[in-house]
Amino acid sequence: MLVLQVFCSLIGWFCLYLLFCYTFAQRGVEWSCRLVTLSHGVIIVLLTGYVLFIDGPLPFTHAGTENTELQSVSLAVCLGYFFFDMCWCVCFHTEGPLMLAHHAGSIVGILLALLMGVSGCETCGAIFGSEITNPLLQTRWFLRQLGLYDSLLGDAVDLLFIVLFATVRVGVGTVLFYCEVTSPRTTLIMKLGGVAMYALAWVFMVDIARFCCKKSRAKYKKWQENNKLKQAQKVNGKSE
Repeated sequence: MLVLQVFCSLIGWFCLYLLFCYTFAQRGVEWSCRLVTLSHGVIIVLLTGYVLFIDGPLPFTHAGTENTELQSVSLAVCLGYFFFDMCWCVCFHTEGPLMLAHHAGSIVGILLALLMGVSGCETCGAIFGSEITNPLLQTRWFLRQLGLYDSLLGDAVDLLFIVLFATVRVGVGTVLFYCEVTSPRTTLIMKLGGVAMYALAWVFMVDIARFCCKKSRAKYKKWQENNKLKQAQKVNGKSE
């Protein structure tokens, strides 16, 4: 049953990709893959959000417990997507080692949770935290492709992405990580997996901080240049 669920998920994401390829043939294959990624991000955040906050239980208090049926379904849906995206990235060489390591770690972690039948709670929590920023990341890429990134909308997307990543993935993620490694129910292998994924989150956070500093400096330099230009125009206007 588990294998069937993952297989159906994989086929479903692949069929959605083919549909996007047919609909947006003029845009290229990466456009279609990004749409699949965006769709997965929205769907899995809604699904895991329901699992965590409505169906329960919360991973902060029940780390290492047996998987519920809905947790298993959520993990199977997500695993099928990661299999699809990992294969796509390897075939088209679009991602670097860091993102491939993230995908590989996610696949191993989800597989372990499904095969052992435990820790689905915190695994869904980790998926929710890591995927909640994904739609913004894809929106940023689409804005670049459409020539709309250098605008107020692009700045708003970047700001929201940074805030969400820092507060949810790193901030709340730290609390979840602590609950997982201190829980007597969580197996050692899941704790080690949690350490690896938590370390990756901090690597991403450092990259984001560098990007934030670089963009802030560029914005400040542009503001200075515009300010000097306005002052020069005022001086020229008075002299005339």
